[in-house]
Amino acid sequence: MTKLSTATLPTIATAAAPRYTRTDLSPGIVHFGVGNFHRAHQAVYLDALFNLGVDHDWAIVGAGVREADAAMRQKLEEQDWLTTVVEQEAEHSSARIAGAMIDYIEPGDSASVIAHLADPDTRIVSLTITEGGYYIDPASQRFDPTHPDIAHDAAHMEAPKTAFGLILAGLIRRRKAGVQPFTVMSCDNIPGNGHVTQNAVAGLADLVDPAFAEWVRTAIAFPNGMVDRITPATSDRERQLLLDQFGIDDNWPVFCEAFKQWVLEDNFPAGRPALEKVGVQFVDDVAPYEHMKIRILNGGHATIAYPAALLDIHFVHDAMADPMVSDFLAKVEREEIIPVVPPVPDTDLHDYFALCQRRFANPKIGDTTRRLALDGSNRQPKFIIPSALDRVQGQQSVTGLALVSALWCRYCYGTTESGKPIEPNDPSWDRLTAQARRAKENPAAWLEMTDIYGELAQHPGFTTAFSQALEHLWKNGTTATLNTYLTGHL
Repeated sequence: MTKLSTATLPTIATAAAPRYTRTDLSPGIVHFGVGNFHRAHQAVYLDALFNLGVDHDWAIVGAGVREADAAMRQKLEEQDWLTTVVEQEAEHSSARIAGAMIDYIEPGDSASVIAHLADPDTRIVSLTITEGGYYIDPASQRFDPTHPDIAHDAAHMEAPKTAFGLILAGLIRRRKAGVQPFTVMSCDNIPGNGHVTQNAVAGLADLVDPAFAEWVRTAIAFPNGMVDRITPATSDRERQLLLDQFGIDDNWPVFCEAFKQWVLEDNFPAGRPALEKVGVQFVDDVAPYEHMKIRILNGGHATIAYPAALLDIHFVHDAMADPMVSDFLAKVEREEIIPVVPPVPDTDLHDYFALCQRRFANPKIGDTTRRLALDGSNRQPKFIIPSALDRVQGQQSVTGLALVSALWCRYCYGTTESGKPIEPNDPSWDRLTAQARRAKENPAAWLEMTDIYGELAQHPGFTTAFSQALEHLWKNGTTATLNTYLTGHL
């Protein structure tokens, strides 16, 4: 067993180590949200680029604004900011040690974060803060300037506590010093993530100085991007697998699939690393790619998460091995989701879905249905409800998508089919549970959450299909309801 650190790197023979000297790296990126996905995606692309011997002035400095970030920072500091990334496929597994991050600012140290953001060497600020971290009103999908966190930052720009407040403070200082602004790059699964990020930064600026807000809207680049790699949470299971298979003791390794994808708009006025050399696709318009990914892949995750969880299926690959769940996914995708996804350049949408099915079924990943079911109040308005709205507006059937929503409601009731309690799995869990319990007798109660459903809650085609699905679930159970849907009788 070898404890991961810079000193032990030369002794590790079971994983590919950085081929560059990390002391030669210098920072170019400040990244908010040093979680598993970032370390399996953006950090791996940069690690691969550094291995080519180029762009060593684009290393990452981590930053965080959540309480949980402090624990991550401590664990990574103990191993000199290194991360073991294990790529797992059914036939093989391989490990690499990524070293693209060279520092991590102490969470809560706003002065240090702002100083790094104001440094001319910082030319990109990137974010993976999850879909729920952008202060978006679920119904309108617009920035919510009334959120208490945003109101706090508007009144305390000397010590903001959100990523957007810190970014704005950094931009203010750079402008006063005559330093070119950095590019702000979202790496989260949100439609138009660059636009969403711009709305958050400029929306906060509107509360502080409307003139400065207008400058943010016109002078700062916010490229849109589509990111993809299935990356489960790390638990003791993954730590033990790493020890057993590779002999490496890593405080917080990342396990992921071999597949990864990153499509970016090439809009970086302050410069960027040459990521096209390691597989990043730069395009003029990311929208078709992100639309495909969010609707088909993320929507697919939401489709299997709730029935599988209700049936006490723990792992995603086991859900895909259940014919009822996998057939449900296929029918909803092929009949209701894919038909309302616009064309994507050089891409067959059905082939893309087949790739997603293979990825979901990967038995080595160990992804969990609970992770997929997390934060439905933020994910449903992005992954499922837009497809349903497109269909009802086109006077098309939404039987399957309404059932997906009914399964989410049933999940939020708080027990599985076997009676096992479901632990809270959403920031709004108490509210969702209360509504789900009312909806058991009155399905319309669930759709009263217009901040989530928006205008979809007013469409008779959806409300009728949802009510029928939820009533069937409570009367007959998940398995019987899925079977009824699959045979065309729901």
